[in-house]
Amino acid sequence: MATQNVCQISVTNRQQVFSVPKGEPLLMAMEKNNQHAIQVGCRGGGCGLCKVKVLQGDYQTKRMSKAHISEEEAVLGFALACRLTPLSDLELESDHFQLKKQQIQQAI
Repeated sequence: MATQNVCQISVTNRQQVFSVPKGEPLLMAMEKNNQHAIQVGCRGGGCGLCKVKVLQGDYQTKRMSKAHISEEEAVLGFALACRLTPLSDLELESDHFQLKKQQIQQAI
């Protein structure tokens, strides 16, 4: 449960939980906690490695490249962890960057 200044982040497919200070980007806080629940790439939204799907909770995001997060995906809860700031406790899945790679390979 979120305290006034901290949100709990649960990454279900990695069975990891860590805390994020309110107002701090998710990926940055994860690294400060020495956690490895989400893939880390460029840290600026350019590579898409940190793509996650938020299953529960409130959050805000900075602008994200449509090359990595389409409008449809954003509505479904997909976001880049480097551009996401939790507003409450979150439950999410990581490793969604691999889905597009797999879909592209299957189409070839």
